[in-house]
Amino acid sequence: MRISFSMLFGLAVVAGLSVPTAAFADGDAAKGAKIFKKCAACHTATEAKNKIGPHLDNVIDRPIASIEDFKYSKAMIEHAEETPTWTVEALTEFLHKPTKVVKGTKMSFAGLKKDKDIEDILAYLKDPSAAE
Repeated sequence: MRISFSMLFGLAVVAGLSVPTAAFADGDAAKGAKIFKKCAACHTATEAKNKIGPHLDNVIDRPIASIEDFKYSKAMIEHAEETPTWTVEALTEFLHKPTKVVKGTKMSFAGLKKDKDIEDILAYLKDPSAAE
C-alpha cells in the first residue's frame, strides 16, 4: 500500500489532537486553586452559578459568551464570533492580557504574567476536584 503525503499529514494531525497540551501536562491543580482566589470575587469554578462574571465550571472547550443567563459585553460577544470556543490556547492568551485580547471587555482583571500560573489555573479549571 502506498501512503501519500496528504494521508501521512492527516495521520499526524489526528495524532497531535490526542496529545495533552503542555498547559495540562505541566499544570498543578492545587496551585491553580490558590491562584484562582484572584478570580473568585467575580467567578466560580466548581458550580454553574454566576457572580459579577460568568461561572467557569466546565469552561474549557465551552463556546465563548454562551451562558444564557449572563449579560456579556458587546466586545465579548464580538470576540466569540472570531474565536468561538474557550480552548486551552484561547484561555491562555486571554488570561495573559484580557483587555488586549478582548478590547472593551467588562472584565477589569489585568492578567497573569507567569506562564506557570496560567498552566496551574488551567489544570484547576479542567478538574477542580484535583485540587482537593
